[in-house]
Amino acid sequence: MNLTLAIGLFLLVLFLIGIIGIKLIKIPDLLLYILLGLVLSTILDESKVIEVAGEIGLVLLFFLLGKKFSVNRLIRNSRKVWKGGILDAFLGVAVTAVISYFFGLSLIESLIIGGIVYATSSSITAKLLDDKNRTENKESEFMLLILVFEDLIAPILVTVLIGLTGEGFTFTDFLFIILKITILAGVAVFLARFFFTRIEPLLKDIKQDDIFIVLIAGVALTYGGLALLLGLSEVIGAFLAGMMLSELDIKERIEKVALPVRNIFLPFFFLNFGLHIELTSEIPYLGLLIVLVIWSLIHKLLVGYYGGRWYGLPRKDSLMAGLSLTQRGEFSVIIAALATGELKTFASIYILVIAVLGTLLFQLAPRINKFIESKVNEKT
Repeated sequence: MNLTLAIGLFLLVLFLIGIIGIKLIKIPDLLLYILLGLVLSTILDESKVIEVAGEIGLVLLFFLLGKKFSVNRLIRNSRKVWKGGILDAFLGVAVTAVISYFFGLSLIESLIIGGIVYATSSSITAKLLDDKNRTENKESEFMLLILVFEDLIAPILVTVLIGLTGEGFTFTDFLFIILKITILAGVAVFLARFFFTRIEPLLKDIKQDDIFIVLIAGVALTYGGLALLLGLSEVIGAFLAGMMLSELDIKERIEKVALPVRNIFLPFFFLNFGLHIELTSEIPYLGLLIVLVIWSLIHKLLVGYYGGRWYGLPRKDSLMAGLSLTQRGEFSVIIAALATGELKTFASIYILVIAVLGTLLFQLAPRINKFIESKVNEKT
């Protein structure tokens, strides 16, 4: 099959799945994309086209999210989110590792499971916030900052785990990662304040949308690619790229031209996500799986509620955040690649189960939140 035909067929299948999800079975289309990828994984070993298309969609997703944050707003609110971020890392990595160790896994295996359980799926959460028009809600800013915090911790955690599994890790490696993160963020702040604000008159003179989107996509992909080049997540690079353009008067036009491109490519990311999940007919460590699924929900509820309260959110919005942060995804897949044998199969099953449960819980979060609030009001 030629490439043009393959891409065309993929787009038509994704359209049909989206319609089925929205109109018939009322579940998010992204879950169906993941399940389609899981089905296709039995046919395709890998597809570079799907992977690249998905990366473009993911970068543009976080670029547009970053555009909602000005430099000053990001710096100011980051000071309020660090407590929640540290609680998230402690509960996700340390407590999960202790639970896994008591189920008979080795220390290194337990830490790998901790890494898998730790991070909320940035892509799924961001897509759901956008689909449900919740990006302007009070809790959404806190949630996005928690995702950014996790994406800053992620490369450090991956490096440590790689070192523990055989390639060595030193304190110098840790400091080098911190330095790269600082440089990437510092350059973004500099470009936002001293470069893009000065060339804005030139950008306003670009009347043709076809040329303008090439520039915008180039900025987003370049900064996301620089983050990857430094061994960091492309998500944080794309987010910072959006932040660089957040104070421009033309930001509405940026969103107008970038949104359709994002919508075309993003489904491929979830399709590729499903392609990388490995399942078997037998479920290893079934008891641990059940315990970790329950703990995963409790973990994010605690992070959302207490982290949200420290951030300054009311109880209602903090609980909404906790109910909406439960799905795991792409970062968990990266960590799962470090596992072998039954542990890798266990990790794949866990990721799929918690991605589905977390997505459904996100959907139900407003109802659950309203129910709990009504019960609390009755008692008071």
